Amino acid sequence: MRILSDCHIHTDYSADCETKTRQQIDRAAELGLKHICITDHHDYDAVSDGGKEFLLDFEPYFVEMNEIKKEYEKRIEVLIGVELGLQLHISDYLCSLVDKYNDKLDFVIGSSHFVDGIDVFSTSFFEGREEKESYERYFEATLNRIRQLDCFDTFAHLDYVVRYGPNKNKYYSYEAYRQYIDPILELLIKKDKALECNAGGYRRGLGQPNPSKDVFKRYYEMGGRLITIGSDAHKPEAIGYPFDDVAQLLSECGFKEYAVYKNRKPEFYPIL
Repeated sequence: MRILSDCHIHTDYSADCETKTRQQIDRAAELGLKHICITDHHDYDAVSDGGKEFLLDFEPYFVEMNEIKKEYEKRIEVLIGVELGLQLHISDYLCSLVDKYNDKLDFVIGSSHFVDGIDVFSTSFFEGREEKESYERYFEATLNRIRQLDCFDTFAHLDYVVRYGPNKNKYYSYEAYRQYIDPILELLIKKDKALECNAGGYRRGLGQPNPSKDVFKRYYEMGGRLITIGSDAHKPEAIGYPFDDVAQLLSECGFKEYAVYKNRKPEFYPIL
């Protein structure tokens, strides 16, 4: 394994995860990871088709995470983060929330999970229109959110929508959506925000991370060097998987290091 940090992990503080925090950390320590960042969901004003609310109960979360951080300090460095669902109509709320808890957070992930009030995970997001139109709407919404919001450190799984499309990535390519993706990458670079390499795409049958390799190539060509890496694990067996493949892909794109955020500041580690 050539990447020793997993900075996108969920626990039972997330509505879609039943795994206890210690189970996740034990697995990371067994794998020999040096850092693990717990980043549970907080999607405010968003309800899935199944009626789940992805709201994080911050106060008990911070209490438990800090206890666990001390408990494991001799085995692995535990970092405390959150995955925020970015939406324009709650921008003031999100900024205030991050300001409120800034001194308790190591890392803030920004994501687009809901578009036009619909969970992208749901088949209803794709109903009544072509797959390409759904993908375009997702990228358009994501571009507008990144343009207007600054309360995050990295943007997660940039082409997340491809995981759930009727044909997934069969007809998807960077080139087909570059009019949206290039401005997103340009904004991330301009704002000094990281681009996440999310290994969850491999588990979703895409054969690649989110975003795709061509997006990372383009990001590097544009001068982007700030990347974070996460498995998006909801179960212990997903932690660090498949980081050897991720390391190879990123190296082929030109990247030599990745960032781990501590106290909202990046520290850099080599892709060995």
